[in-house]
Amino acid sequence: MMDPISDMLIRIKNAARAKLKSVVLPHSELKYRIAGTLMKEGFLDDAQRKTKKVGKRSLKNLELTLAYANGEPKVHDLKRVSKLSQRVYMKKGDLHPVRKSASGIAVISTSKGVMTTMDAKKAGIGGEVIFEVW
Repeated sequence: MMDPISDMLIRIKNAARAKLKSVVLPHSELKYRIAGTLMKEGFLDDAQRKTKKVGKRSLKNLELTLAYANGEPKVHDLKRVSKLSQRVYMKKGDLHPVRKSASGIAVISTSKGVMTTMDAKKAGIGGEVIFEVW
Protein backbone atom coordinates (compact mmCIF):
# COMPACT_ATOMS: atom_id res chain seq x y z
CA MET A 1 0.00 0.00 0.00
CA MET A 2 1.56 3.25 -1.13
CA ASP A 3 -0.66 5.78 0.64
CA PRO A 4 -2.26 4.58 3.90
CA ILE A 5 -4.35 7.75 4.34
CA SER A 6 -5.92 7.34 0.89
CA ASP A 7 -6.61 3.71 1.76
CA MET A 8 -8.36 4.83 4.96
CA LEU A 9 -10.49 7.37 3.09
CA ILE A 10 -11.48 4.85 0.41
CA ARG A 11 -12.47 2.31 3.06
CA ILE A 12 -14.66 4.89 4.84
CA LYS A 13 -16.22 6.00 1.55
CA ASN A 14 -16.96 2.41 0.45
CA ALA A 15 -18.40 1.51 3.86
CA ALA A 16 -20.68 4.56 3.75
CA ARG A 17 -21.89 3.70 0.23
CA ALA A 18 -22.56 0.10 1.30
CA LYS A 19 -24.28 1.46 4.46
CA LEU A 20 -22.08 -0.63 6.73
CA LYS A 21 -22.08 0.09 10.43
CA SER A 22 -18.30 0.00 10.85
CA VAL A 23 -15.00 -0.45 9.04
CA VAL A 24 -11.72 -1.96 10.27
CA LEU A 25 -8.33 -0.78 9.02
CA PRO A 26 -4.67 -0.98 10.05
CA HIS A 27 -3.81 1.33 12.95
CA SER A 28 -1.48 4.30 12.88
CA GLU A 29 -1.38 7.32 15.16
CA LEU A 30 -2.15 9.73 12.28
CA LYS A 31 -5.20 7.69 11.25
CA TYR A 32 -6.39 7.69 14.85
CA ARG A 33 -6.01 11.49 15.06
CA ILE A 34 -7.91 11.89 11.76
CA ALA A 35 -10.67 9.61 13.07
CA GLY A 36 -10.86 11.74 16.23
CA THR A 37 -11.37 14.86 14.11
CA LEU A 38 -14.08 13.12 12.05
CA MET A 39 -15.73 11.98 15.28
CA LYS A 40 -15.65 15.50 16.72
CA GLU A 41 -17.32 16.83 13.56
CA GLY A 42 -20.03 14.12 13.60
CA PHE A 43 -18.99 12.03 10.59
CA LEU A 44 -18.06 9.06 12.82
CA ASP A 45 -19.78 7.79 15.97
CA ASP A 46 -16.76 5.99 17.41
CA ALA A 47 -13.10 5.13 16.79
CA GLN A 48 -11.48 2.35 18.78
CA ARG A 49 -8.00 0.88 18.80
CA LYS A 50 -8.10 -2.92 18.80
CA THR A 51 -5.40 -5.58 18.98
CA LYS A 52 -5.82 -8.93 17.27
CA LYS A 53 -3.60 -11.96 17.91
CA VAL A 54 -2.44 -13.74 14.76
CA GLY A 55 -0.15 -16.59 15.73
CA LYS A 56 2.67 -15.10 17.79
CA ARG A 57 2.12 -11.59 16.43
CA SER A 58 -0.41 -9.02 17.52
CA LEU A 59 -1.84 -6.68 14.89
CA LYS A 60 -3.17 -3.25 15.81
CA ASN A 61 -6.37 -2.23 14.05
CA LEU A 62 -8.63 0.77 14.11
CA GLU A 63 -12.39 0.16 14.12
CA LEU A 64 -14.42 3.14 12.94
CA THR A 65 -18.19 3.30 13.47
CA LEU A 66 -19.89 5.43 10.83
CA ALA A 67 -22.52 8.02 11.77
CA TYR A 68 -25.96 7.94 10.16
CA ALA A 69 -28.85 10.41 10.08
CA ASN A 70 -32.28 9.11 9.01
CA GLY A 71 -30.69 5.98 7.58
CA GLU A 72 -28.27 7.95 5.38
CA PRO A 73 -24.54 8.11 6.09
CA LYS A 74 -23.21 11.51 7.13
CA VAL A 75 -20.18 10.88 4.89
CA HIS A 76 -21.38 11.59 1.37
CA ASP A 77 -17.97 11.84 -0.26
CA LEU A 78 -14.29 12.28 0.51
CA LYS A 79 -11.56 13.86 -1.59
CA ARG A 80 -7.84 13.49 -0.95
CA VAL A 81 -6.24 16.91 -1.45
CA SER A 82 -2.58 16.46 -0.50
CA LYS A 83 -1.10 13.40 -2.17
CA LEU A 84 2.27 11.69 -1.99
CA SER A 85 3.15 13.11 -5.40
CA GLN A 86 2.02 16.66 -4.61
CA ARG A 87 1.65 18.11 -1.15
CA VAL A 88 -0.81 20.97 -0.68
CA TYR A 89 -0.11 23.52 2.04
CA MET A 90 -2.21 26.53 3.00
CA LYS A 91 -1.36 29.59 5.01
CA LYS A 92 -3.77 30.71 7.72
CA GLY A 93 -5.20 33.43 5.45
CA ASP A 94 -5.91 30.98 2.60
CA LEU A 95 -8.06 28.57 4.63
CA HIS A 96 -11.64 28.44 3.38
CA PRO A 97 -14.86 26.44 3.89
CA VAL A 98 -15.39 23.25 1.87
CA ARG A 99 -17.90 23.50 -0.97
CA LYS A 100 -19.52 26.48 0.76
CA SER A 101 -21.69 24.17 2.83
CA ALA A 102 -22.21 23.85 6.55
CA SER A 103 -21.73 20.08 6.45
CA GLY A 104 -18.36 19.98 4.66
CA ILE A 105 -14.96 20.21 6.33
CA ALA A 106 -11.33 20.00 5.35
CA VAL A 107 -8.89 18.20 7.63
CA ILE A 108 -5.47 19.79 7.98
CA SER A 109 -2.24 18.63 9.62
CA THR A 110 -0.65 21.48 11.57
CA SER A 111 2.19 21.94 14.01
CA LYS A 112 -0.45 21.68 16.76
CA GLY A 113 -1.97 18.42 15.48
CA VAL A 114 -4.73 17.30 13.13
CA MET A 115 -7.74 19.64 13.01
CA THR A 116 -10.30 21.17 10.68
CA THR A 117 -9.42 24.22 8.62
CA MET A 118 -11.85 26.32 10.65
CA ASP A 119 -10.13 25.29 13.91
CA ALA A 120 -6.76 26.08 12.31
CA LYS A 121 -8.04 29.47 11.20
CA LYS A 122 -9.19 30.23 14.75
CA ALA A 123 -5.78 29.15 16.07
CA GLY A 124 -4.06 31.33 13.47
CA ILE A 125 -2.00 28.54 11.88
CA GLY A 126 -1.77 26.86 8.49
CA GLY A 127 -0.57 23.44 7.41
CA GLU A 128 -0.97 20.54 5.00
CA VAL A 129 -4.52 19.97 3.75
CA ILE A 130 -5.01 16.21 3.99
CA PHE A 131 -8.56 15.78 2.64
CA GLU A 132 -12.05 17.20 2.37
CA VAL A 133 -15.24 15.46 3.50
CA TRP A 134 -18.87 16.39 2.97
